[in-house]
Amino acid sequence: MSPGCPSKKAHASNDQPMRFFPSSATEIQEMLSKIGVRSVDELFEVIPRDVRLQKRLLIPGPMSEQEIEAHADALEGALKTPERHFLGAGAYDHFIPSAVGALVGRSEFSTAYTPYQPEVSQGTLQALFEFQSVMAGLMGTDLANASLYDGASASAEAVMMALRVAKKGRVLVARSVHPEYRQVMRTYAGADRLEEIGWRADGGVDTGVLASRLGPEVAAVVVQSPNVFGVIERLRDMRTLWGAKGPLLVCVVNEPVSLGLIEAPARLGADIVAAEAQGLGVPLSFGGPYVGVLGARAEFMRDMPGRLIGASIDKHGKRAFVIALATREQHIRRERATSNICTNQALCALAVTVNLALLGPKGLGELADLNHRAASALRGVAVGGGGAAPAFSGPYFNEFAVRLRRPVARVLEEAEARNIVLGLPLGRYYPELEDCLLMCATEKSDPSRFADLAPLFRA
Repeated sequence: MSPGCPSKKAHASNDQPMRFFPSSATEIQEMLSKIGVRSVDELFEVIPRDVRLQKRLLIPGPMSEQEIEAHADALEGALKTPERHFLGAGAYDHFIPSAVGALVGRSEFSTAYTPYQPEVSQGTLQALFEFQSVMAGLMGTDLANASLYDGASASAEAVMMALRVAKKGRVLVARSVHPEYRQVMRTYAGADRLEEIGWRADGGVDTGVLASRLGPEVAAVVVQSPNVFGVIERLRDMRTLWGAKGPLLVCVVNEPVSLGLIEAPARLGADIVAAEAQGLGVPLSFGGPYVGVLGARAEFMRDMPGRLIGASIDKHGKRAFVIALATREQHIRRERATSNICTNQALCALAVTVNLALLGPKGLGELADLNHRAASALRGVAVGGGGAAPAFSGPYFNEFAVRLRRPVARVLEEAEARNIVLGLPLGRYYPELEDCLLMCATEKSDPSRFADLAPLFRA
């Protein structure tokens, strides 16, 4: 019997459903006969034996409700939560007002499903319409879609969209784009279609190398700003390398709070913007679910993945919300689909919308300013009092890299002994930066407590 398959011992008789399965043994046999196999084992014969699980799963036996609660409490007690942490790299610890959870937790939101029947989903459609509106405003794009899975998938969809629009086959991607985002791009588009560009001493894209790689076969150039090192890219200068008739400029933003202080990417020349909106109202949650978004120029609308929600007027003259464009194969002929994205992360998108409504434009600007001030104070302790050296000289927002005089692993161990996660070792992704540490500070970081970190950086 294949692992995970129901056993005949699990049910009282052939005509009774199994305990955890809705079908009886007789019904299962009927289904197997219909598809032309004799047993469940034969059904799984196509899976090579050497990759099948050859032992029982290490799943504990049944427990009562009281035992399960005790077990969960024990697991929670074993978790070691750091007193302070300075991690970023695509997941940012921002304060979320309790009003956000109170509103998105209402049953009409938390139980809502994907709007397959838009005429009866006006509340969900309006929420997504508002989300699109605020995100398009932040990114400076003509339009934004009703969200994707996360920043990585949004970035990969942006690459695929650029290839469709430009009708060319090569994409130049900065190595300073988050390495895990680049991995997802390669999975979507194929490694042979992506060519990576390095960075200058300031941490920004090496525009000299970029200029030498430009050619008629290049569909797009993909950069991230602030990039994975925290450095703010000079998008306008980059765009002047080829002007309006060259490749598309795709900008990735995975720290959206930066848009409260930095000019919107589309206003600096980006044609397509892919963003991770987690930092605008979604908790870290050990890595998800997050919320991706894609914005672009209006002329690219029909090449966008996902959904576009629009506002219209119904037959009674009242405002009504509609799915204006849905380019997934579920809605249109498969050969015309742009993507197989099958969700819109509506609840996460709603949390972002509520949080931005509470902040307002002025509040977002003040929040961004607090982030930059905290990061500047932290960098001063690491570089000035601590003796670390800046890894890059370019401008930064709330994240930066420092070069340590001692082995990074040893410094991180000493910090962990004090219940502090000091940052992300960049050598994990970039061997040439094995002596560098990426650090991040947000409005939740207390600058008055930074001074005690200085000894960790001293040789």
